[in-house]
Order: sequence, then structure tokens, then C-alpha cells
Amino acid sequence: MSLSGKNIMRAAAAIISSAALALTAACGSGNDAKSSSANSNDITQQTVAPGKLTIATGDPAYEPWVMNDKPESGKGYEAAVAYAVAEKMGFKKSDVVWTRTTFDSAIAPGAKDWDMNIQQFGITPERKKAVDFSASYYNDSQAIIVKKDGKYAKAKSLNDLKDATIGAMVGTEGYKYAKKIKDDIQTFNDDAAVGQALDAGQIDALVTSTVECVYMVDSDQVKNATVLGRIANSTDPNGMGIVLPKDSKLTAAASKAVKELNADGTIKALQDKWLAEYTTDLAELK
Repeated sequence: MSLSGKNIMRAAAAIISSAALALTAACGSGNDAKSSSANSNDITQQTVAPGKLTIATGDPAYEPWVMNDKPESGKGYEAAVAYAVAEKMGFKKSDVVWTRTTFDSAIAPGAKDWDMNIQQFGITPERKKAVDFSASYYNDSQAIIVKKDGKYAKAKSLNDLKDATIGAMVGTEGYKYAKKIKDDIQTFNDDAAVGQALDAGQIDALVTSTVECVYMVDSDQVKNATVLGRIANSTDPNGMGIVLPKDSKLTAAASKAVKELNADGTIKALQDKWLAEYTTDLAELK
């Protein structure tokens, strides 16, 4: 074969090889696009650690929300809710990774190194400017604490407290409902100060969230005290939600999961198991 014939054969082979490579690259590109498209629709791959769901809670985390400060056990109301939500979203229990944050840093603007945060965050319009929320998994009510040996220890209704000196933290739901009992309310800057006033006998009763009331009594923050009962029709309409980073790709799925858990009775069952002392065990005051 002449030299020119060999050159023609080599050129043809090069053209065929280049075409094959181009075809292979095109097929690979198509597969990559399909894979990328599939991943974009898979929320388990949209987390800070793909395939894992990183959930934050407080440090420490308190009972009955998390038992023994061990959220990984799934024991305690919020720990149990977190795992139930994770499962609805497509994550196995072994896929959940726990981390800790402060309350304030969780709801501050900015990037996060976790996917969800659960530690009794009340859903408010102001907080929604900085973070996303799931649907509510618990709607707290307002309750009243009195001294066991006080004048109003046996009160059965809100009307029985109309002559009592009542205290509440200014600007709270507790303050709003205290004003429905009587107009003249003693105001304080925080719940700790209200508790101290009741402990010192400066007021006869205090009004705050039921969760906080039970905690104050159980922890002896107010000594020799009792939760008189929950105020009827005082449930917070906004409730508590799981916090997610602003515009998170997981927000819709987390909200859908909570709504489904409410609809199928799981949320109610977990509340009955872990929060009876805040709900069914307390008298209702009308």
C-alpha cells in the first residue's frame, strides 16, 4: 500500500475513534443528567450530609421533651416526634444524626450545619423571616400556678381568682389570658421573675404556658406550689414547629410529615404517652 493510502486509512480510523468517543461522552452526559435529575427529586440527597438527616436540639435537652438528655434514644416527646417525622420523610432511624445548638442561634438568620432543629420553638411571624417552620406538632395552652397553702389553692374556676393578685410576663400569651381574669395584672420581664414573686408571696397566682408551669412546680422553682389547672380555650393557635434553614428544600416534606402524623393519630398518641402531665392530667379552668 502506498504511503498516501496508509495516511488515508489512519485518518479514517481517527475519525471513527473520535466519533465513538463523542457518542460515549454523549451517552455518559445523558446518564449523568438523568442521575442528577433523580437526585434533585430525592430529598434524602438534599441534606447537609447526603443520605443522613441531621437534627439539632438543645444542650442540654430537658424532659419530657428528651429523656435523660439522649435524643438518640427516641424517648421523650420531641425525640419521638423527630424520628416519626424522619421516617415519613424517607429516613431510617439509623440515618438520623443528632447535634446540639443554642435556642437563639437556631432561629438567627444565616447558614446552618443541620437540617432540622426541634426544641420547643413557638411559630411566630418574626421568626419566619429568618427560618422556616414545619406545621405545628404541639399547641401549648396557658395554666395557673398557686401556692398549695395559699388562699386560692382550692379555686375551681377563673371567677374564683377575680380578687387574687395575679402576675404574668408582659407581652406573652400568659399576660393576655391573665387580663381575661381581671384587668389589674402585675407584670414582670420574664417567667423567672414571676415565679420569684409568687414564691415570695408578692402575688397569689401566676399565668404562663402550661409546659412552663409544670416545669416551675416540678423543679421547685416555686416552692410548695401546684398547677391549679389549664385555662380553657387558651391553646396557642400557632403552636410549636420544627425549625429548618430559610428556604430549605426539606421544609415542604417536613410539614407534610407532621400533618400526616397529626391526621393518623400518631401525634396524639405521643402526647398521651409523654405529655399527660401537661394535658389530660390537669383540670380545666373556665
